[in-house]
Amino acid sequence: MSVLSHFRVEFYDCLYSRADALFELTDAVLCADGAVTSLVELTLTAEHRRGHGAMYDAVNHGWLEPRRLRRPLASTPLPRAADGRIILAVDVSNWLRPDASTSANRLFCHVYGRGRSADQFIPGWPYSFVAALETGRTSWTAVLDAIRLGPADDATAVTAAQLREVFNRLVHARQWKPGDADILIVMDAGYDVTRLAHVLADLPVELVGRLRSDRVMLRDTTRYGKAEALAWDRMHPRLTTRGPWLDHCGELPLIHGTLIRLKVEHLPGDRDPKPVWLWSSRTALTGKDVDLRWQAFLRRFDLEHTFRLFKQTLGWTVPKVRDPNTADLWTWLIIAAHTQLRLARPLAADLRRPWERPAEPRRLTPARVSRGFRHLRAKTTRPAGAPKPSAPGPGRPPGAQNRRPAPRHEPGKTVKRAETLTEHVRLKQQRG
Repeated sequence: MSVLSHFRVEFYDCLYSRADALFELTDAVLCADGAVTSLVELTLTAEHRRGHGAMYDAVNHGWLEPRRLRRPLASTPLPRAADGRIILAVDVSNWLRPDASTSANRLFCHVYGRGRSADQFIPGWPYSFVAALETGRTSWTAVLDAIRLGPADDATAVTAAQLREVFNRLVHARQWKPGDADILIVMDAGYDVTRLAHVLADLPVELVGRLRSDRVMLRDTTRYGKAEALAWDRMHPRLTTRGPWLDHCGELPLIHGTLIRLKVEHLPGDRDPKPVWLWSSRTALTGKDVDLRWQAFLRRFDLEHTFRLFKQTLGWTVPKVRDPNTADLWTWLIIAAHTQLRLARPLAADLRRPWERPAEPRRLTPARVSRGFRHLRAKTTRPAGAPKPSAPGPGRPPGAQNRRPAPRHEPGKTVKRAETLTEHVRLKQQRG
């Protein structure tokens, strides 16, 4: 209980404007009966002692300092692997805003369809998340950082800077010290794992990423039959002067690693599944080391459970906000709420429905922990002050029209990357 109360106090200290309203709004998210479907419904909970006007004012004009909140996130107890190492996962989740033509900084986000060749590109705000993973079957992750990708951002460069800052905060919080096992970072095929390994070569981290994949596997059980993992040591990908390597000076480096081929006997509905190819930035791995790498990669999909919890239960993408800065504020409030659920995990009782199976101790899902958070909240620190009585503002006169229409913004990249080396050289010459 003391760890949870300490985090709540630190979270409140990160709120610089409309602190009381934002703090109670976060408590309302945690104590809502069921999934969050609208912001105004949260003002009807007992934990939110203010009106809907104060809530909207806090969301639109509140201020949370992300740099300050990132420090207590890194200081909370983090899950670790069996050998004591920290395993991080990095992935992008999209806040889709297809009809928000007045919202700035939207990008075309890749969305997977239900069938083959059904993928779409929908305008929205992509967020890059970094989270610490647990071992075993679980839907829990420890979210450590989130960054919204802008139209002028290079995804590889932003991810490299984000991972470097997360590592530095873990060192400062004494989560990692010299002599500990290297931090393992897993990622999907959307990332240039070779480029990230080259940029982060000065850090004690190891990167494991998927090179090519057609199937998604969750875990290795008898349901999938026999699993076979083969590894080739000191394999380096063939690099070309494209994408993130266009700005590289000199000869392209040789980045050696371990190539891992993972194949299972069968998948549900598919008796002949294709293998998954992984690449690790570490060489000279033993058989035990190889097993740890591919098992850690499969645990990366636990982050998908966190994204689903954010969107379907905590209401991350529910608000129809216009300003991307407001979206950033709401994102950090959801991260703070999820962290409180994780810290309350060993304290919550199993308030299960009559048709649900009993859960083992310390094995409650985030949704079950949220059911009992209202009882735990009464025992924790509540730094938010009581609301002061006030009269509502006059608002817009009846029948008056808005004479300041919001500007329209087209989604997409504002900085186009060169596709070839010749085009890259030509653009550099034009810039002087």
